[in-house]
Amino acid sequence: MDETRTLLFLPGVGADPGFWRPVGDRLPADRTKVYFGWPGLGHQPPRPDVRSFEDLIAMVEAKIGDKPVDLLAQSMGGAIAMQVALRHPQKVRRLVLCVTAGGLDVEALGATDWRENYAREYPDPAPWILSAHPNYSADLRRIMQPTLLIWGDADPISPVAVGERLNALLPNSALHVVTGGDHALVFERAEDIAPLIARHLA
Repeated sequence: MDETRTLLFLPGVGADPGFWRPVGDRLPADRTKVYFGWPGLGHQPPRPDVRSFEDLIAMVEAKIGDKPVDLLAQSMGGAIAMQVALRHPQKVRRLVLCVTAGGLDVEALGATDWRENYAREYPDPAPWILSAHPNYSADLRRIMQPTLLIWGDADPISPVAVGERLNALLPNSALHVVTGGDHALVFERAEDIAPLIARHLA
C-alpha cells in the first residue's frame, strides 16, 4: 500500500470544502486528503485570480505533485476532474464521479436546470458560473482511468440516465445507483458510499 497516496476532493457548484468530509473521514487515515472550495462560488470568498471555470481547473492542477493522485468529485467538480484526467493522464490514478454532468448535454437526458435555484440560494454568484457549459463528450473515451460512478435514483439535477450515459462512454467505469439518493448524496449518504469508494481506491 502506498502510504503517500493523495486524494483530492472536488465539490460541486455549492463550493463547500466540507461537503466531502463525511466520506473522507471514513477513508483510510494514512491518505493525504485535500478538500477544495471554489473561490467566489457558494459561500466561499472570491479571489482575484479565479475568474473562470478554467481557473478552477488550474487550482486542481496546482495541487498535483510528482505522484499520481485520486480525484473524487461531485456534480460540477466532476467536469473539472475529467478535464484534469484528460490533460494529465499519467498523474491521475483513479476517479470517483458522483452525480456529475460530466460535460454532457444533461437536459437531453432529463435533467432539470440548476441555475435558477442556485441564483436564488446564492444571490451574488460569480457571473461566469451561470454561463459555463463545459462539454467533454467527444473526449470521454480517452479517460482510461478506473472510474467509479455513483448516482442517486432521486436526483432531478443529474438523473440516473446521465450516469448510464457516462458508464457507456467511459472505457473503464462501473456505475452504482443509491436508492433514494439525491444530488447531495455524497454528504447525506456518506456511510453508504464510503465503503464502495474505499474498495475502488484500494
